[in-house]
Amino acid sequence: MDRIFTVDEARALLPEVIEDARAVIAARADLAEIEYARRTGDVSPLGGLPETKGLQARIEEIAGGWIERGIEVKGIAPVLVDFPAVLDGVSVRLCWIEGERELGWYHRTELGFAGRRPLG
Repeated sequence: MDRIFTVDEARALLPEVIEDARAVIAARADLAEIEYARRTGDVSPLGGLPETKGLQARIEEIAGGWIERGIEVKGIAPVLVDFPAVLDGVSVRLCWIEGERELGWYHRTELGFAGRRPLG
């Protein structure tokens, strides 16, 4: 069964999502540096293939935790998550993207990110 969030439920989870997103952002940046060093033949102080695998596993673990809670992961670069909800009888997604400080946007399920509107 897919979870449906109220606005209050989603907002209550957001601080944890933001904290987890910080870990994803840091891991993503470290991955980019390690991969760049590997492609250019340099040695990264952040490590090599084992560290790459560990960072990838950490990102997957965090995203998997969100999915288990019913949160939809739309992207990790940037981090973009949706909370399935119903507003005024319409299926919507409460939408959060990295950098936002609060959950203030939604879009109809079938419209996606381009249909974002502010929560009233």
